[in-house]
Amino acid sequence: MSKRTGILLVVSGPSGSGKTTLCRRLADEQEARYSISCTTRAPRPGEVDGRDYHFLTQAQFVEKRTAGDFLESAEVHGNLYGTLKSEVTGLLERGTDVVMDLDVQGAAQVRACEDPEIRQAAVDLFVMPEDESELLTRLSGRGTDSEEVISLRMKNALEEISHWPLYTYRLLSRSQEEDYTRFKALVFAERLRVNRQINL
Repeated sequence: MSKRTGILLVVSGPSGSGKTTLCRRLADEQEARYSISCTTRAPRPGEVDGRDYHFLTQAQFVEKRTAGDFLESAEVHGNLYGTLKSEVTGLLERGTDVVMDLDVQGAAQVRACEDPEIRQAAVDLFVMPEDESELLTRLSGRGTDSEEVISLRMKNALEEISHWPLYTYRLLSRSQEEDYTRFKALVFAERLRVNRQINL
């Protein structure tokens, strides 16, 4: 007999790629769990500590980061965000798959993690439109942004896309349904990998 360890599925991609939709749908269908991140920002109305985020003071966050407790961390708009290793490894040990929607810097931090459990569990995927014209269409689709804003978003997206060769898998985005079908196929295939099986 054997049981399976969980997969740590790290998903990156530029704005407009559809990566967040894929991750949320996988979690909504209970095929995987989002790990609960830590943040130093104040809770928004309706947010609950331990359910939406672990809300920490700046000092608490820095202490944990100094101790090496975070799998990945970043500063966004003046606030600190991070994912606790213990939050992820606890789920993986129970055979629960974890999905993380990370930028290329966060994904690089996960890749660099030397924790054996993380290294065995981690799989990374880069989601991107098939070509630049499709990317531009998606970025300008709302019709509310100025040309300058769209140009900046396009520049940032192309810089992110340049990192795709660092990933194990790449998904060229088409329709939402087709993307999700291929996304789930990747998850199911990874669940069958021999190195995820533990003899009891």
